[in-house]
Amino acid sequence: MIEPRQPLYQWGQRMRAVIDLINDGSYPDMPADALLAASGTMGEIVQVGTHVDSGTPIYLVEFPDRRVIGCLEEEIVPV
Repeated sequence: MIEPRQPLYQWGQRMRAVIDLINDGSYPDMPADALLAASGTMGEIVQVGTHVDSGTPIYLVEFPDRRVIGCLEEEIVPV
């Protein structure tokens, strides 16, 4: 079993996307490869979880259009 990494960020933090966040096919009601949030878009962490297989922190970030997107640490930075 992989030891989970401790998250760098926490619930309620304001974040900014550092890359374009593209649908990998897991976001419902949007076509695969659709732009979910452009680089520079601000949001807020609404939940922090861990990917079961890799132990990687996953951040659910709510962006202004009320779209909640799962993000990795390298995809977001604190505001």
